[in-house]
Amino acid sequence: MEMNSDGGLIGQAPKRTKRPFVLAAVMLAMFMGAIEATIVSTAMPAIVGDLGGFSLYSWVFSAYLLMNAVTVLIYGKLSDLFGRKPIITFGIILFMTGSILCGFSQSMEQLIAFRLIQGVGAGAVLPIATTIVGDIYTREERAKIQGYLSSVWGISAISGPAIGGLLVEYVSWHYVFWVNVPLGVLSIVALWLFLHENVKKEKHNIDYLGAVLLTISISSLMFILVEGGVHIPWSSPAALGLLAAAALFFLLFVFQEKRASEPMMPFGIWKERSIFIANIVSLTTGVMLIGISSFLPAFVQGVMERSPTVAGFTLTTMSIGWPIAATVAGRLLLKIGYYRTSLAGGISLIVGSTFFVTMGADSGPVWAAIGSFFIGAGMGLTSTSFIVSIQSTVEWKQRGIATAANMFMRSIGSTLGAALLGGILNSSIKQYLENKDNTKADIDVVNMLLDEEKRMALSTPLRETLQSGLTFSLHWVYIGVLFFALVSLALILFLPRNT
Repeated sequence: MEMNSDGGLIGQAPKRTKRPFVLAAVMLAMFMGAIEATIVSTAMPAIVGDLGGFSLYSWVFSAYLLMNAVTVLIYGKLSDLFGRKPIITFGIILFMTGSILCGFSQSMEQLIAFRLIQGVGAGAVLPIATTIVGDIYTREERAKIQGYLSSVWGISAISGPAIGGLLVEYVSWHYVFWVNVPLGVLSIVALWLFLHENVKKEKHNIDYLGAVLLTISISSLMFILVEGGVHIPWSSPAALGLLAAAALFFLLFVFQEKRASEPMMPFGIWKERSIFIANIVSLTTGVMLIGISSFLPAFVQGVMERSPTVAGFTLTTMSIGWPIAATVAGRLLLKIGYYRTSLAGGISLIVGSTFFVTMGADSGPVWAAIGSFFIGAGMGLTSTSFIVSIQSTVEWKQRGIATAANMFMRSIGSTLGAALLGGILNSSIKQYLENKDNTKADIDVVNMLLDEEKRMALSTPLRETLQSGLTFSLHWVYIGVLFFALVSLALILFLPRNT
């Protein structure tokens, strides 16, 4: 199936897709997800300060990312089978439902449960929105349009932390989950008015077994990464059993995909070296992305003792660097090719990571903001190169799953990153506090650093001990981020030089 210049199927679509309006609808849907990410990261210290449960901090992100990662491939496949419009509509509705429920959470456990629902919906939004753009624009146009799409992250970066910080300081954190609901409604209305598809009606076999096997595998691995060394000893039968289950069910997933008539993950597309490298690098950069966005506000508020608004703006520069670099990447792709553009992105990731590794309590928020900017620039250069390359390599009937596969790998990276880096954070704090003779504090006492009133009520020795422990632990998190930046650059070197 080939799309005409107006987005309809050649010789079949009775109505023409109005591309500018569809692009606006897609950008609204993406903005809904983007602003959610920046607002929640900004609000998390306040949420933990109110609800407690610092040891569950990473689960708020892991729960969302897990369901996002598991469902993204299903949605990508379904969009190839049944069309983009009905699938993204379902995802947006589910995302909004989860958002509304999150706002009513009365405990960390409730918030985590509702984030699962939100994540199931989010799995449809970004990959299908990106796929729609791939459908209605040509290869040359896509490189430029990706810059527009990436500008969404810049706008959300400016508005998200500002709105989130103001709501947390002057109203309540509950409202940060509700601000995106009107955006979802507008996006759905515009898509149904202006996007016209003509998908051939056929009977399909959905690979539900593959989805179940993958869910069990990722869930098992994520659980032990978060809890290992904290509540579950690494050498215990429970830990070894979870690791074995993760490996076993992943092998079963691979076997299922090879025998399924319509696999959720068609491994054939991975035989293309550029797609293979792009997907693996998306995995490693996904780990980096969650490592910065999840834990930087805790450092700025708990260690630097700055407000939620300031903490939010240290993340803002990441999402500003991303669209600027993506816009530049759109032009670079046509001039110097995918390889050199991706290489520049890999170098930028290492520069940004170095800023975080060398960051201390006295570095100040500007230092953190500069590091965020370079990380964002690296993400903009690499992700734009990868998406345009992938969508130009496959045909329409595989474009949805190919785009989703790349998003899936980044989601898996973020899922495992939230779990792995969250586990490093928890175990490092626990080890640090246990080695201190002047305190009997446990991990959850760190909650008090993230609330200004509670922090000021702490005795000076205890506050300094907790801040030193948080600094020590986050330093190891950022060493992990730098490691994955180095791996990303090494992998990019294996991309075909002539692309």
